[in-house]
Amino acid sequence: MDDISGILFDLDGVLFVGDRMIAGADTVVALVKQKQIPCRFITNTTTQSRDAIAQKLQGMGLSIQSREIISTPSAALLYLRQQGYRSCHLLVADEVKPEFEGIHESDLNPGAVVIGDIGSAWNYELLNKVFGMLMNGADLIALHKNKFWQTDEGLRMDIGAFVAGLEYVTGKQAAVIGKPSPAFFELAIRQLELPAARVVMIGDDIDSDVGGAQRAGLKGALVRTGKYRPEYAAASPIRPDYIFDSVADMLGIF
Repeated sequence: MDDISGILFDLDGVLFVGDRMIAGADTVVALVKQKQIPCRFITNTTTQSRDAIAQKLQGMGLSIQSREIISTPSAALLYLRQQGYRSCHLLVADEVKPEFEGIHESDLNPGAVVIGDIGSAWNYELLNKVFGMLMNGADLIALHKNKFWQTDEGLRMDIGAFVAGLEYVTGKQAAVIGKPSPAFFELAIRQLELPAARVVMIGDDIDSDVGGAQRAGLKGALVRTGKYRPEYAAASPIRPDYIFDSVADMLGIF
């Protein structure tokens, strides 16, 4: 990895799973900072604010500050402002609504519906309500479109299925903010002030992390932790630039 000058770390599945830090992750983060390697921590998580994520990471022993985290809600706020939306229906967790400061919320003919993780709140009535908004002209914006994620209890379906279903019934294409959107990776590398080719993305998702990074011109490294499944990775057309058993294996590189 001699041609790599900066690192983007995924969080869930790479540095921790559930409430458990992956062994060696704290040492890797500390070493990267000690060597002053430009880095950012990027996540599709939409259930917590950056401050809450940072507090969780620090509680595990990971020295990561909220300003070093790039989340999809924060990127979505920039997108909504750039596009000039006057009102939006925010279908996101209450904990992350403060990240959308200045955005007017409305259930009455909103300009866009913003979809994030809302857990067990999904039901037919809610989907039909969103369907009506979209058919009345609202744009569909997804904070991400992940298929599944890893929990302490195993794999769980993610919001990608709901986003895909709404696309199917409305004929609209969602604007996807988080990984694997090229714009999300471009936002991250602008903060690193490095060319894309000199940045590596470390992730457990071969589609969003590795494939998304490669399409944006970055290198992609896959770790065999978190949501990684050998059969799924083997069947994918995506070929990682690097593969590690876990993020701790990076200790032998620096």
